[in-house]
This record gives sequence, structure tokens and C-alpha cells, in this order.
Amino acid sequence: MNTTRKMSDTHECGSPEHAFHRRLFLQGSFAAGAASVGSFSGLFSIPALADETKRAGKRCILLWLCGAPSQFETWDPKPGTETGGPFGAISTNLPGIQVSQLMPQCATIMDKLAVVRSMRTKPNQHFQAIDVLTRGDQPRPPFTRPILGSVIAEQLGQLDSPVPQFVLLDPCPEGNEFKAFKAGNWAGWLGAEYGPVRAGGSYSIPNIERSENLSELDHADREALRSFFSRKYENDQRSQAAEKHNAAFRRVQGLMSCAPLFDLEQLPERERQRYGQGAFAQHALQARHLVEHGATFVMVANGMPWDNHVYQHEMHQMLVPELDNVLYQLVTDLQQRGLLEDTLVIAMGEFGRTPWLNEARGRDHYPQAWSLVMAGAGIQGGMVYGATDPLGVEVTEGAVDNRQLFATIFRALGVDPHQTYDLPGLPTFQRVEEDAEPIHALLQTG
Repeated sequence: MNTTRKMSDTHECGSPEHAFHRRLFLQGSFAAGAASVGSFSGLFSIPALADETKRAGKRCILLWLCGAPSQFETWDPKPGTETGGPFGAISTNLPGIQVSQLMPQCATIMDKLAVVRSMRTKPNQHFQAIDVLTRGDQPRPPFTRPILGSVIAEQLGQLDSPVPQFVLLDPCPEGNEFKAFKAGNWAGWLGAEYGPVRAGGSYSIPNIERSENLSELDHADREALRSFFSRKYENDQRSQAAEKHNAAFRRVQGLMSCAPLFDLEQLPERERQRYGQGAFAQHALQARHLVEHGATFVMVANGMPWDNHVYQHEMHQMLVPELDNVLYQLVTDLQQRGLLEDTLVIAMGEFGRTPWLNEARGRDHYPQAWSLVMAGAGIQGGMVYGATDPLGVEVTEGAVDNRQLFATIFRALGVDPHQTYDLPGLPTFQRVEEDAEPIHALLQTG
């Protein structure tokens, strides 16, 4: 299993990639370059820096289908049954495997996808389920578990890269009605430096330009002076707060320098049209662009449109075709660009939907039997794992819980799921608890 190579702090090793060392860039000339907030091509015109930032390594894009899509209208159709709904099923390029008729494009790339039809989890309310399915397990007070993106950024990311290692793209960046998507302790005990850079709404980062009244030289001088005194205080007082403060400044400087990465106006119009004009589609394209240029984990959320307690079929008839196109474009794009082998793509919500309809012709929350899909990185394509009964009420084969899912994700990315943590005042425990094993059938061998 490949693991991400960590940068040495040695400035001279004979390798061209150290001709312009990243730490020197951040701590010195970076301030002046960031102050100008010039073109992204200018930032990456230094070959050594461009190669370092785009260094091949494991990365992940999580398409978070907030609100929870129906498995019946996506990956586990039950046509002609009392629970199946009005939509049919279509054949895929995997013999004998069908998906919903609303997903004709994904049907053509099933050989690249791995579908899990046997998810069985416990929480049936959004807040609790989102917490478990993004952090991997139930809360364990008094500490807060880091969200998946924070773990991956800490394990595989390059913290001193100018490109954010964990990005959350959300059409409601200020947070929606569910607390799980409001500003909070995303990174848990890992520390705020591993929290996400949160963007969305518009397809660019606002308020990052240097004031017109401040020259590049003055801006650089001010930052050098601030950095000097802050570091002196940090060292003299051994202050963790000052350390976090300085880390935040470095992060903002990095964000200023790579802000054009978030500007989709710089991408070809044909690409934007191909993904679709909705926020979820455009953010998925933005995610591809970010991982292509050095981000390690990008989470693409989409508000709560999948929570269809009313008019389930009408709503899914609009939502599923967009997901079908986005997933098709993203996986195809990554493969054509040579990125799929090292980029794990996950598309899932916090649970599934009930086999039955309620009085408002909607499907309610259903964690007992639901589906998700993965592709790329260490995942074996062309796989359908697990099964449900003919009506989709119960898992009948290969039940998978949140711990097994996270063990699979970690293993696919080359992260040890059983690494132990030893936090002060708490028992030692593992990244994935109770020795939960990954789904070995989904993992590439060799």
C-alpha cells in the first residue's frame, strides 16, 4: 500500500525539487508574493514549487449527499415491487448488475465503481447520523472526534503547503439548519490547523486582496514584523495559543496566494457546462481542480435537498440525474487526467430512505439498509458488495457498519485504521475502534 511521502526539513539534498524549499517560501518571500494576490499561474511558475505542490499522493473527494438519498432510486432498485417506486432499473456494463433508470451515465462506468448495498448503521436523525458518518463513530466525551477530512489532512497532507489540505465546499458556507454543518470543532483533538477551509455560495474566495493603500513592500514588512514578535512570544512563553495563532496566519497567507484556485471563472466554460450549472455540480468540478493542484481532502456538500419527506419521487426525479452526471464526469475526468488511481471518490449521505412511503408520499429516514458508492485510489472497481431482501427492508448479505466503512476508507488511502491514540486522562483507543476490519473484497490487492 502506497503512503504519502513526507517532506524533509533539510534544505539541500541534491534534488531539484528542493531548489525552492516550501518552508522558505512560507516564512520569507511568501509574504510579498501573497500580498499581491496575483495570478495562480504566477504562483506555480516556479517549477520546483509547482512539482512539490502537485506531488502525487493519496487524496479524497467526498460528495456528501446531505439529507440522505434513497437507495431505491439510485444503487439498489427494486422495480415492480410494492417498495420500488415508479422508476425502472437499467442494465450496466457489469453483467447482471442494474441501477436505477435515473442513472444512465453511471451505468456505463460501473466497472470503475464499487457499490455497497448493505450499509446498516444506527442513528436515524440527521444530526447524530451526520456526526457518526463523517467522524466514524459515536461521540466519546469528553473529547471530540476529528472529522474524516481532518484525519486525512493530518495523515496525508502537507500542512505547510500554500494549498489548503482540507476544503469544505458548501452552498451555505455560513451553515445550514443542522448543527453538524455550522462552524465548530471539526478537527477535534488534532487541532484547529487541521480544520477545513470553508468556501461555497460564490465560486471564489472573497476579501483576500491587499488594500490599495498598502504597497507590497509595506505589507511584507508588516508581516515580517508580526511574525518575528509572534514567534518570539511563542518560543519564550511556550504558548500553544500563540502557536495556533501563527499557524492561522500562515494558513491565511497560503490561502491568499492560491485564491485563484477557487475561482471557477478561470476554468474552461466547456468544463463548467459539462458538469452542470447547479452549485453541487460546480463545486464537484472545483473539488477536482483543487485535488489536482495539491489539496488532500475536499468535501462537497449540497445543503439538505435529499431529505424528501414529501413528494419523494418527484424530488428524486430532479436530484438523481444531477448526481448521475456529476459522478460520471468526476470519475471520468480523474481517470483521463491520471488522477483516479490516487484519488478516492465517495458519494454517500447519512443513511437511506424507508421502503414505504409516508402520507405525504415521501420516504423517511432509514439507517437499517442503505447504499453508497466509492471509486478510485485503493478501491477495486466493478464491485457490488452486500445485498438486501427483495423489498429492501433488511440487509441479507455482508452488513457494513460505520466502523467497517471507515476502516475501508483509511486502508484504501494507506492510513492505518488501527493506530492507537493515547489522550491524557482517557483510555488508549484506536482510530477505528474495536479492531473493526475493512471490507477486504473492495480493496485492491498488491
